[in-house]
Amino acid sequence: MADGMIFDIQRYSIHDGPGIRTTVFFKDCPLRCRWCSNPESWGREPRLFYMKSRCISCGSCQAAPEAPQEACPTGALCLKGEKMTAEEVFGTILRDLPYYQKSGGGVTLSGGEPLLQKDFAAALLKLCKDAGIHTAIETTGLVPYETFEALEGLADLYLYDFKHPDPELHRKWTGRSNEQILENLERLSRTPAHIHVRVPVIPGVNDQPETLREIASFLNSHGIRERTLLPFHQYGSSKYQSLGLSYEMADVPQMTDARLQELAEDSQFYQS
Repeated sequence: MADGMIFDIQRYSIHDGPGIRTTVFFKDCPLRCRWCSNPESWGREPRLFYMKSRCISCGSCQAAPEAPQEACPTGALCLKGEKMTAEEVFGTILRDLPYYQKSGGGVTLSGGEPLLQKDFAAALLKLCKDAGIHTAIETTGLVPYETFEALEGLADLYLYDFKHPDPELHRKWTGRSNEQILENLERLSRTPAHIHVRVPVIPGVNDQPETLREIASFLNSHGIRERTLLPFHQYGSSKYQSLGLSYEMADVPQMTDARLQELAEDSQFYQS
């Protein structure tokens, strides 16, 4: 059975697809979005995570530099990233089968970028499909299109991220151009795949009506009607300190519901 690297399994999730879901967070991502709320996903290898509020400065970690998380008595240190088989993850997923059935929920593969671990994702999705569990994939779209072809029929829903229509500005804020992302979205839209595009609205990055209007125009031209604007938040900011990373968006204000609604109206974002 295929195995892969994950950094979290979140049960009772209600924001990553319909109904009550279990979200499996995959390690590794091709982007480095400056506002990323899951920086622990960066890279395939486990990362040491430090929670200052739990530290009692006992020095146990310094005495065990090869595995400081195992020596820590308070859990202030842990590794973000664990190798698991598809069957092991599926065992956790099955615990909440009644909730999926009652709510119309299921399983969402997130990250990171789950499609970077194609074989592991396919094995896990097949187990879910065979059990009659609804499946969704949250994706950056920055993978070879052959990956989408390899997973044909295994994903009931794609939650497809769209961050900026301009390739150079996309590169500035995420580290990579959007050309392959948009090409893949265009090709995927010509298949029977169920696509829901989600746009994180980031102040100073893409919170201009003309930018959102351009995104909406692209979606309309390819018959993609399902779309959502997601407000920028600071929920993941503390993770950067825990990982020893700098956080460039610390002074950026959170997006209010009122401002998000104003942008949606000014850009006519939801008019397809």
